Amino acid sequence: MPLGKGVTKPAGLGSWLTHLFQPADIASLVFFRIALGAIALWEVYRYFSKGWIDRYYIDPQFHFTYYGFSWVRPWEGDGMYWHFAVLGVLSLGILLGAWYRVCAVLFFVAFTYVFLLDQTQYLNHFYMVSLVSLLMCFVPAHRYLSVDAARRPEIRSQTAPVWALWILRGQVAVVYFFGGVAKLNADWLRGEPMRDWLAARTDFPVIGPLFTEEWMVYGFTYGGLLLDLLVVPLLLWKRTRWLALAAAVFFHLMNAKLFSIGIFPWFMIAATLLFLSPDWPRRLLRLGKARLQSPSPIAWTALHPKQRLGLILMGVFFAIQILMPLRHFLYPGNVSWTEEGHRFAWHMKLRDKSSRAIFKVTHPATGREWIANPSQLLTPRQVRKMANRPDMILQFAHYLAEVFGKQGVEGVEVYAHIMTSLNDRKKQLLIDPSVNLAAQPRDLWSASWILPLDGEKPVVP
Repeated sequence: MPLGKGVTKPAGLGSWLTHLFQPADIASLVFFRIALGAIALWEVYRYFSKGWIDRYYIDPQFHFTYYGFSWVRPWEGDGMYWHFAVLGVLSLGILLGAWYRVCAVLFFVAFTYVFLLDQTQYLNHFYMVSLVSLLMCFVPAHRYLSVDAARRPEIRSQTAPVWALWILRGQVAVVYFFGGVAKLNADWLRGEPMRDWLAARTDFPVIGPLFTEEWMVYGFTYGGLLLDLLVVPLLLWKRTRWLALAAAVFFHLMNAKLFSIGIFPWFMIAATLLFLSPDWPRRLLRLGKARLQSPSPIAWTALHPKQRLGLILMGVFFAIQILMPLRHFLYPGNVSWTEEGHRFAWHMKLRDKSSRAIFKVTHPATGREWIANPSQLLTPRQVRKMANRPDMILQFAHYLAEVFGKQGVEGVEVYAHIMTSLNDRKKQLLIDPSVNLAAQPRDLWSASWILPLDGEKPVVP
């Protein structure tokens, strides 16, 4: 598969090993390193300037931890402020290529720690930043236009092995492709929830008044679906590369304007540019050409043990990335309703849910009952997110039982009455109200206490 002007072709047909270890112009990787550092630094600034550190990590009494990561807790005192300050320094280090390897590893650990603190803050683009920052620990993007290259001339290079480019391209391809696969569901193909979202944004410049037109609704719906599924193949084909890039940039700019999704559009634009010829930044800035040497054929036995281990780990990583988005097929029911397998699967902007949650706490030993108000124990954002997600409802029920236990009321039972609407359907019960959630285990198996979606079609104006 052609990589562009910045890469030499292996002798003859070559082998996939020869291809992966041949030299490619490093310019594209350097650009992405700078973009990643700049975007991460901007996000750190936003967390300080908007007061999100307090709101999301210090003020809450309780955090919805991920399964298996209940030991991940926020720092005490001003620790979270210091943590984000360190993240800013590490982001700058990546941008400048200063002590890059150390900064990349520490950034991955520090960013992933923040990501794991609270499921309430789950965002697909934070998950992607965590994955990409892990890959960047191994990518030699600091060998050119960096502080490291200036202070250590022996590492300076205008090239990098092709595998460094392809692991990043592969991760971007996974996001696009499975984002499209997730859209192949009945609600999306009917125009929901896009219909409601557009109807609420008719003040959009120029084309906003057309957002209530059905042809516009379906244009956005199927346009997004086709772009996700086809953009990577079209980027890889030289004849359609620039058209695909223009479509992707337009798509992400529209998302940035229409929806409040933070750094995601800008991060994806920068990542999509990786599919251009590796030397595109050099040609854009007219910096000349990198000196590339034609590679010699490479056999598996000729590889260094570290190289072989790296290829094996790369294969395992992408096997996980391919299987994770498919795991929701192991669970019964509509994944947008049950949420089982929804996270880490690139299900982006696919559903609109609203819920009204009431929790009843009973003490069988005394017959006493209480109605628990979640807003007294959770932040408004936590209440909104929790009420739609069964696994978080279960966590909150366990927390309620713990709170009562600390107040001397041991052995309480917790019941939830959750009325939920998915993509403009009429509200229906999400959780079996007769089940004591405090006694239900928290595990990865399908939860029998999640009631099935009744199958009623969304209400279409």
